[in-house]
Amino acid sequence: MFDNFYGLSGKPFQLTPDPEFYFRSITHRKALSYLGYGLAQGEGFIVITGEIGSGKSTLVAHMMESLDPKQVTVAQIVTSALDESEVVHVVASAMGLDVEGHDKATALTEIESFLHEEARAGRRCLLVVDESQNLSVAALEELRMFSNFQLGSHPLLQTLLLGQPEFRVTLQNDGGLEQLRQRVIAAHHLEPMQKSEIEPYIIHRLEKVGWEGNPAFDQRVFAEVFEASGGIPRRVNQIANRLMLLGAVEERSRIDASLLQSVLSEMEAERAFPEAAPSPLKSKDPEFEPVKAMPTVPRVDMEMFEAAMADRDAQIAELQQAVVELSNQGDQAVIDVVKPEIEVMREQIALIEARCFEQERSIRQTLTMLIEWIEGEMESSKAA
Repeated sequence: MFDNFYGLSGKPFQLTPDPEFYFRSITHRKALSYLGYGLAQGEGFIVITGEIGSGKSTLVAHMMESLDPKQVTVAQIVTSALDESEVVHVVASAMGLDVEGHDKATALTEIESFLHEEARAGRRCLLVVDESQNLSVAALEELRMFSNFQLGSHPLLQTLLLGQPEFRVTLQNDGGLEQLRQRVIAAHHLEPMQKSEIEPYIIHRLEKVGWEGNPAFDQRVFAEVFEASGGIPRRVNQIANRLMLLGAVEERSRIDASLLQSVLSEMEAERAFPEAAPSPLKSKDPEFEPVKAMPTVPRVDMEMFEAAMADRDAQIAELQQAVVELSNQGDQAVIDVVKPEIEVMREQIALIEARCFEQERSIRQTLTMLIEWIEGEMESSKAA
């Protein structure tokens, strides 16, 4: 709507990644340098992390535009919570391989054959994995195993891992990923844009769709957009998109701070609960009635309880002794034969202990209620 009103050829602040709108912020220039260095090595892992909406996908899309498909074959996957077997089949599918069934070994064989064919054709292979924070440690380790595929001394696959900040933490600290860490040849964490970059970022995107100064922007707007967005590109896009829309609705030729505040207020209200939501009922002040006699509680048969406890202890001791005697057997064959019986005994012990625990808790609750009632009666007598 606003693109027609302002005479623009397209949507400057769309939320989906588009390499055409790539903006060379300080942090993105650094990331692109690390990507270039890593790709030049042709092996190992490159890791790019950043907050949601920080521009990871746009950065990679821009990088992929610079790659010659005659020299580099790119397979790209966006992961959900995949285990090690599933990730192998997802990678095979991204490479265009049709693996029958769900056999992991067959999928690995097909992937290796594909990588060899590409290498013989003079093409390198790059695997891009987005949302890597969703992968289990076992799945990440499976990806590391792909880096073992070689043709002579030439590695057949390089992997680019994109993820949110939690993936960076996992990669740095998880003990099961030590071998993967050793194969990371370049890594960069995308920081938010700086305050001074908000104006050139917005102007850059507007100029990409033919903006020639209409609408104009007050300088204060850029500073306040930075404060509201934290410098995250996608958040800037959300705010700017709404700002342009409201400007068109009100037929503004200049975007000022008051219009921005209206937009921010609307966005904040959309995230809050509706004002029409029913308010909670007001609670009445408690009304106290005269103390009445406590209802009758079940009588505790202490002799029965003591007998049950003694019986439990005897059974537990007997079963534990049996487990110890069987566990001390030196003959492994005997242990294998009686192992199921040992497990049954252990389950019986656990059940008996749980049952007795519940009995003890019930009795304690009953005794507590009796004591409180007796003390309450004594206090009432003293007061009288």
